[in-house]
Amino acid sequence: MDAVIRKWGNSPALRLPSAVLKEAGYRLEQKVELIVSEGRIIIQPSAKIEYALDDLINGIDASNAHSEFSFGMPVGNEAL
Repeated sequence: MDAVIRKWGNSPALRLPSAVLKEAGYRLEQKVELIVSEGRIIIQPSAKIEYALDDLINGIDASNAHSEFSFGMPVGNEAL
């Protein structure tokens, strides 16, 4: 399948047909890595894992929560 690189704002852009995304197993808003190798641009899923704070907090329960921990008395200008 052929495509054309065009200008989008101040950047070049390449539109990917929905069928191509679907066949490759990608989805809209998915984070990807761009790798340049031997004159080719490779698009692959990002290996970086991102967490949503709300999801992490909702995952706290009695089995993985810990009690308070004391670091001792203040030693500088800490405000308590």
